Amino acid sequence: MPGELFIVSTPIGNLKDITIRALEVLKAVDIIACEDTRTTSVLLKHYDIHKELISLNAVNEKTRIEILTDRIKAGTSIALVSDAGTPTISDPGVRLISKAISEKINVISIPGATALIAALTISGLPTDSFIFEGFIPQKKGRQKKLKELSQQERTVIFYESMHRIEKLLKELVDLIPERQIVVCRELTKKFEETWRGTPLELLDSLNQKNVKGEFVVLIAPLDWKKS
Repeated sequence: MPGELFIVSTPIGNLKDITIRALEVLKAVDIIACEDTRTTSVLLKHYDIHKELISLNAVNEKTRIEILTDRIKAGTSIALVSDAGTPTISDPGVRLISKAISEKINVISIPGATALIAALTISGLPTDSFIFEGFIPQKKGRQKKLKELSQQERTVIFYESMHRIEKLLKELVDLIPERQIVVCRELTKKFEETWRGTPLELLDSLNQKNVKGEFVVLIAPLDWKKS
């Protein structure tokens, strides 16, 4: 009988934010495919789980797909995890899942944490309709994309690195100076912070601190007013 492919969500920071079902699956499968074996090893060690790990990242994904699908077809069950959060959300794995589906392999979702939803639920912005953009372009097409997103009539969510967060806020000061922006940093971790305000207000807050980590940025819908 062929094995199965489990898409397992892991914590985005706090190791306690993992489901009982996710732990059961990680303990039961034969192999865990992960972005970085060192990062996943920290989680597995914390929960005393000992499994064979195979790296699956943006660099080697194409070459690893055939190996992994062949092993599943031979009866091996594999769990796919990312370094943090839900696999394939701005992370590798889509090609593996598509290949598994084409090979009629059973793909099972083990849902859990994801940074974009965690940020949305505490943002105070509308949650009934939103758009997620992952990482916006660093250079080519960046200004065009920001202008497009600023005209959305729904909440916009995207990720930004600590190296570009200041640049982003300066761009938003010029583009949408009065719009409400929410920036979440290091969600669920020790130094978690959430800032809310106009781009200039957030830029002033940012300049007062030496901020590091990963950021989720949310832009209020066009014409939305705070209650």
